Amino acid sequence: MKLEEEFTRALEGTVEAAKARNYNPTYFMQMLGEHGGVETAKRLLAGKEPQTGLFELYHRELLHESMEAVVLQDKFRPLFTEKELVEAHRRLEELGYYQKGN
Repeated sequence: MKLEEEFTRALEGTVEAAKARNYNPTYFMQMLGEHGGVETAKRLLAGKEPQTGLFELYHRELLHESMEAVVLQDKFRPLFTEKELVEAHRRLEELGYYQKGN
């Protein structure tokens, strides 16, 4: 399986984790279906503000299941630019993700 496909599968896993906690990320699922994981992540990271789904995951203590957290996994980092990686890290940092030992 190509790394891009593996990344998409990982994001599909985050959707399942969110659904298990009563959050249905409809827009994110639509984007995944239309664009695949890498393009979806790149589009979302290019936005000036995090998508509302990130805050939904934060409130459910699921930041580790966020697209940003998956982007920053060592094996997926080569799929993204330094700017995208920095943005993913910044968003998680602002929500206190790294203060919890992640």
